[in-house]
Amino acid sequence: MRIPARILATAAIAGIAITATACGASSDDDAPSDDKTNISVGFNPGPYREYFEGGIVPLLEEEGFATESIDFTDGITTNAALGQGEVDAIIMQHETYQNSINEQEGLSNRILVLVPTAPMGLFGGAASSLDDVAEGSTVAVPNEPANMYRALNVLEKVGWVELSDSIDAATASPADITENVAGIELVPMENAQQVSSLSDVDFSAIQGNFIISGGLDLTAALALEDLGEEFTVGVSVDEKNLDTPWAQALKDAFTSPEFAEYIAGDPQYDGYTIPADLQAAAE
Repeated sequence: MRIPARILATAAIAGIAITATACGASSDDDAPSDDKTNISVGFNPGPYREYFEGGIVPLLEEEGFATESIDFTDGITTNAALGQGEVDAIIMQHETYQNSINEQEGLSNRILVLVPTAPMGLFGGAASSLDDVAEGSTVAVPNEPANMYRALNVLEKVGWVELSDSIDAATASPADITENVAGIELVPMENAQQVSSLSDVDFSAIQGNFIISGGLDLTAALALEDLGEEFTVGVSVDEKNLDTPWAQALKDAFTSPEFAEYIAGDPQYDGYTIPADLQAAAE
């Protein structure tokens, strides 16, 4: 398989590992293609590539589509590659994060369909139980607003803090804590470092994909996030491609009874939030 030069160039700059599951290429044309049969999909570290290749690719192949999976190292690079046509779709983000990157980078990426998502979880580090929390307990949280917002809501759920009614996912910070009930000390850090730093803190509120990629068991979390649609991961495409046949084929596969059965039949997806359309497909 010949990988396009523009993808190799992007990989060389950003440290991207490219692995092809089948030959696929992106079009450089501005106009969407109605006869496209090769779909390239980008991923960040986490569980989404695995169930795409195991549960979705066979369904797409039955419909005559070939696929290519491409690994990226960070969300901004992944979104930029989608906006520049280096990949056709990406599976790694929720809408709130996507909107912030669109605004920052001048992109028009949109969620096509929601997918099963590993929620944020609160894990014990030096501590092993929620009952171990005490004055001065350290709690690691993601250091960027959208995911800090999620972490703060998990901490409110377990009763450790109370939050301002005006807290906003776009600007969330420790300043949104109106009452530190448990007397905890927040330790903001890069979310990709939270699993490896778990023993350095008492607790850590970790984003779902990093829980999985870090080798933790989602069902072992001391508390799980109540995940809303705005924080459920989706398949993103460029806005101009939302109604193309290949995009609709992706959407159909992710809302199919076959994929619902695939997810339900694998215990590694226990604890995942299942989108409403996929729940309906399982009934």
